[in-house]
Amino acid sequence: MISTWHERIEELYDQMVEWRRFLHQHPELSYQEVKTRAFIVEKLESFGIEVKDNVGGGGVVGIIRGGKPGKTIALRADFDALFIQDEKDVPYKSTVPGVMHACGHDGHTSTLLNVAQVLSEHRHELEGNVILLHQHAEEMHPGGAKPMIQDGCLDGVDLVFGTHLWSTIPYGQFGYNSGDFMAAADALEIKIQGLGGHGSAPHQSVDAIVIGAEVINQLQLIVSRQVDPLKSAVISFGSFQAGSAANIIADTATFKGTVRTFDESVRAHIEKQIPHIVEHVCEAFHATCEVTYSRGYDAVVNHEKESKVFKKIIDSTFGKGVATLVPPLMGGEDFAYYLQERPGMFFLTGAGNPEVGAKYPHHHPKFNFDERAMLMAGKAFLSIVDYYLCPQDNQSIEDEKFEKADL
Repeated sequence: MISTWHERIEELYDQMVEWRRFLHQHPELSYQEVKTRAFIVEKLESFGIEVKDNVGGGGVVGIIRGGKPGKTIALRADFDALFIQDEKDVPYKSTVPGVMHACGHDGHTSTLLNVAQVLSEHRHELEGNVILLHQHAEEMHPGGAKPMIQDGCLDGVDLVFGTHLWSTIPYGQFGYNSGDFMAAADALEIKIQGLGGHGSAPHQSVDAIVIGAEVINQLQLIVSRQVDPLKSAVISFGSFQAGSAANIIADTATFKGTVRTFDESVRAHIEKQIPHIVEHVCEAFHATCEVTYSRGYDAVVNHEKESKVFKKIIDSTFGKGVATLVPPLMGGEDFAYYLQERPGMFFLTGAGNPEVGAKYPHHHPKFNFDERAMLMAGKAFLSIVDYYLCPQDNQSIEDEKFEKADL
């Protein structure tokens, strides 16, 4: 049965590429995905799939009801773009100034739509149901996952799976792990108020730039001296704005950064320590400050059993060595919230290939991916559904007997 599904999605590959490129040419920012959502709804309805639109304020849920009772499996794809100018020299370059799909969400969407078409054609073979989660606003906190969940997108769902096309993993490979997989991602903004003055008389001023630099240095000591070395944490600053002239001491400085963690106790400690340190450094130099710490997405934590099942499925589908164990990533993803509600896992589908220009990291103006990776991701999704909803095809994969070594 699964071989028939795989053959069918191979037949749909040209369509998959066509849809991906159309979406790439017409990207829409988070919370603004009106035409993209309409595109998804139109395709799902054309397959005869039951559709719920505007779920959670902007998502789409498709429901494929199988011919027999059984489990309900949810598959997720996101569809928002980024505020980045597309600098690729390709025929399907973004037509929207300053907006592009620089993270592969166009590919995620096209992949899941074509998976939906295959499954809809074979729904009578399913012992259970498939829920298609087309999620809006992954790129911008508070994100689309939470409101979609609150709106009932996981009602009746037993398991949930998602993938991300990943340009730093070669095409033909999958990356996975059990437990901590992607970090909690928080935002930080610090404003320092000093006293401006002439560059020749620093003693008559309170230099916001010098104080800001000292604050940043001191905050780095939280990770190096207050966090258990065996627990991961990152504090990085990407923006520092102050001053307007070479000979004028700036009276204000504003800098922004990000905090990445896995362990909730580490996250809480850093959140508490940052304002404590900033306030005391500023006090020592006679400045005042304002600290804004905003919690972002929680950490993505894959479930052990489902991660082992995934490894076995990929081994059976593509051969051993295709699924590679990867270390936890410090990037963030709101897929975390699905996994807090239901068992499942999030995996990476290798999409890097320098020969086709797929050599740039995510969120880069020249980001692209090997489009054949969509076919790999599609087959992986289909194999997952086949494993859970067509048990007669999978007698050789016995997840109850997995050992630790399987990971």
